Amino acid sequence: MNKIEEAARIIANAKCLCVFTGAGVSKESGIPTFRGSEDSVYENYDQSMLELNTYIRRTEEAWPVVNKVFYKFFKDAQPNAAHTTLAKWEKEGLVKAVITQNIDSLHQSAGNKHVIEFHGGKGHFVCLKCGKKYPTASLQLTNEVPRCECGGVLKPGFIFFGEGIPEDAYNESFDLTGKCDVMLVIGTTGEVQPAAYLPHVAKQHGAKIIEVNPQKSAYTDRITDIYLGMGAVEAMTKIDEEIQKLK
Repeated sequence: MNKIEEAARIIANAKCLCVFTGAGVSKESGIPTFRGSEDSVYENYDQSMLELNTYIRRTEEAWPVVNKVFYKFFKDAQPNAAHTTLAKWEKEGLVKAVITQNIDSLHQSAGNKHVIEFHGGKGHFVCLKCGKKYPTASLQLTNEVPRCECGGVLKPGFIFFGEGIPEDAYNESFDLTGKCDVMLVIGTTGEVQPAAYLPHVAKQHGAKIIEVNPQKSAYTDRITDIYLGMGAVEAMTKIDEEIQKLK
């Protein structure tokens, strides 16, 4: 039995499969990763522009960068075969939940219903002055700083560096991770805390860890049971083909 076949067998027999995704799952949709490649955000943009204090104190300078990186880049991105496979698996009852570090909403666009956005999402903005929320679709985003009707600066609903994890997402993620018997890790380096600790919690509670990553991550030689060194689309397509054979 090869690794793809073994991964398919474990996933097909899972009682509680949780999926943990990072930027690598969306790379083949044209969205750059944050780390680990020449086209990553870190390589091409001043990361200080993505810090909460910078956004608050130097909004006029930071907003155009945030707008370009997170909205203009994402505007035309569509779910790829990895996203749609996960959505299909959820509909078939294989996937309990997708916990994602991504803010691109591609899991939801593909059809997943139970998506926990660990780092928040781009689907809304919140006023830093009065707290009012605005759906992103209701705003016309330009290089001018978006503002609330009260005059306050609007901040994207995803978390910036230096900002805390949303409490509900944090609690639900760690609760599910402690209960799952299989965790499928896709496209994350395992470097961003506290999200990076989730697979470790799963492993400590006895879960099998299946990892999909073109390059080895911080998990590969420490907690991963099955490592598939390939892109998300290729791996998910092959695993799904084997699962269909098992039916």
